[in-house]
Amino acid sequence: MNPEQLRADIPALDRAVYLNTGASSPSPRRVVEAMTTFAEYFEYEVPAGDGVYEVGWETYEAARETVADFLGVDPREIALTKSTADGMNLLAAAMDFQPGDVLVRTDLEHPAGILPWNRLADLDDIEVRVLETENGRVDLDSVAAAAEDARLFALSSLTWTHGTRLPIGEISDIAHDAGAQVLVDAVQSPGQYPVDLTQWGADFVVGAGHKWLLGPWGSGFTYVDSDAIDTLEPRRIGYRSVEEPSDRDYTYHEGASRFEVGTASPLPHVGLAEAMDLLEEIGMDTVESRIERLTDRLKDGIDDDRLLSPREYESGLVTFRVDDPEATVERLRERDVIVRSLPYPKAVRASVHAFNTAADVDALLDGL
Repeated sequence: MNPEQLRADIPALDRAVYLNTGASSPSPRRVVEAMTTFAEYFEYEVPAGDGVYEVGWETYEAARETVADFLGVDPREIALTKSTADGMNLLAAAMDFQPGDVLVRTDLEHPAGILPWNRLADLDDIEVRVLETENGRVDLDSVAAAAEDARLFALSSLTWTHGTRLPIGEISDIAHDAGAQVLVDAVQSPGQYPVDLTQWGADFVVGAGHKWLLGPWGSGFTYVDSDAIDTLEPRRIGYRSVEEPSDRDYTYHEGASRFEVGTASPLPHVGLAEAMDLLEEIGMDTVESRIERLTDRLKDGIDDDRLLSPREYESGLVTFRVDDPEATVERLRERDVIVRSLPYPKAVRASVHAFNTAADVDALLDGL
């Protein structure tokens, strides 16, 4: 598999220039066919064959191993969830916050990384401290000052607003030195470039497969470092959470699968595993280098006074100012070029993936 073959395998690209993967990706046929084949097998053959629960459990575990391998961690550190927001909420609910505890987040977080903490502030009287940034960057001295008395530091690995990569490893070290744990919203990172969560040093990482990973909606994942698992107190429980579902005295699973509650469709994670295998076949270094070349081409066509993303490559997200973002997005859509507007900063954001081409980039620039 190479980027050209990937492009040919995505039917949505026959209809439009798609530059909005940072919101949601179109899936390749191969991913959809893997889910369709599994659905037919699971619904037509398994009930009278190996049994739905046996096959369902095997499928969960196979997907968990694929996700863990893609992210460079132990399968026992991965919980299969529905989305980034789902993972964020299950972690928030499992942290035994006390009134007055301090949580730090940046001012660049997605609503999925804002609303759960605002809710805890209302319910548990925690303090949510917002770290101000500049042009998508954090100042490490400010990180140290903000984390000094914090319980948790929550931030994104790659900002959805500017496409900047934050120095997660350094921030994790600073926060840990101050006694705080670290939670990372990683939804914009895996699928763009190689990601090894062990290098980040974070306690918790949440993400989903429907963006750069080219997977379906509903294919989320949550990483819980093995050293941090016992600092959480799950509030939910079901037969997938425990060692022996029939025991009166239940025992949670040792790993992150304790956060998986009950019957859930295996289909999204079948699709996610297939998408990860596909990207591995292309090679994440190949994916990243293609994204870099294409974003360089796009930025070459945008003046410095309009470009809000870094001039040098950091990611496939390219944000730029226009006079009327919403109207510009609609005008481009009429030309079959799909991008999105942002609420803050008020701008337009294009997302360039490995399936895109120089012609796609030129179509956007022509439309602008």
